[in-house]
Amino acid sequence: MPESAGGGAKVVIIHDNPEWIPPLAAAFEAEGVEFEEWLLPGITLDLSQTPADVVYWSRLSASSHTRTDPHVKEYGRAVLAWLEAAGRTVVNGAGVYELEVSKVRQHRELETRGFDVPRTVAVFGGNGLVDAAAGFTPPFITKHNQGGKGLGVRRFDSHAEFADAVGEFAPGGENAPIDGVMLIQEYVQPAEPFVTRAEFIGGEFHYAVRVDVSGGSFELCPADACEVPDAAPQFQLREGITAETPLVVRLGALLSELDVQLAGVEFIETADGRQVVYDINTNTNYNADVEAGESAAGRLPAARRIAQFLTSRRVPVLTQADA
Repeated sequence: MPESAGGGAKVVIIHDNPEWIPPLAAAFEAEGVEFEEWLLPGITLDLSQTPADVVYWSRLSASSHTRTDPHVKEYGRAVLAWLEAAGRTVVNGAGVYELEVSKVRQHRELETRGFDVPRTVAVFGGNGLVDAAAGFTPPFITKHNQGGKGLGVRRFDSHAEFADAVGEFAPGGENAPIDGVMLIQEYVQPAEPFVTRAEFIGGEFHYAVRVDVSGGSFELCPADACEVPDAAPQFQLREGITAETPLVVRLGALLSELDVQLAGVEFIETADGRQVVYDINTNTNYNADVEAGESAAGRLPAARRIAQFLTSRRVPVLTQADA
């Protein structure tokens, strides 16, 4: 049974990757915020007990199955359902987790609200992959529905090239999606070789990061654990994007509607003026260089701001003496 089920911790971080925690732990310590980790798999819940009345923060990721075991998504669903059934405060709870693990759902939420999104076809199982790709003019890309860290993302410059590789995406293939859903997607060419990641904390815009994609990589994880040794800096603060930028205002409204409190949203700006939104990352990480720059400029880094936000979600319970 996790320790906090009986009380004590102010914030419980529910997650599936210990490598992402140290920068957050340092920020919590700096803010004097007590926390506890629930790492999946590895916890046990006594369903006859009531979970402690603390703040729970879900940092469960879509790529969890690549690190531990393929059932982490189901573990997370069970834990979040248990907490929410008890009426506990869960930041980025069950509904947000369903958004995290489904790019189909992300695409639908964005498209129905009028955002420019890449044309996308979802293929269930492997039989329809070649036919689905035939409807796209090369180049086009593939990606996993339950993605994260660039899972299944590849660019194909011809249908013949894709036909040669299609077996690896089919069930049993070395690059098959964990949930069996593969996406074929329009390739969006940025006007300049970068994409932008807008970070939101407590539903409010915090900052935007310019992510260099000149090397052609689709793995855009900003965490220290994802850093490539001796590589040129890939992440820089993008000062020109602010809380008043029209796209940022619209994204903030979207996240509010979906009750997403913490997220990084990625978009591409094209030469012909499109602003294409293609990913909502609800277990967002923060780049150490960008965070250090924020500190040096006298601004509060994202990890510190998160610690403050989570603490603010803890509503004191009034006693008879307080009433």
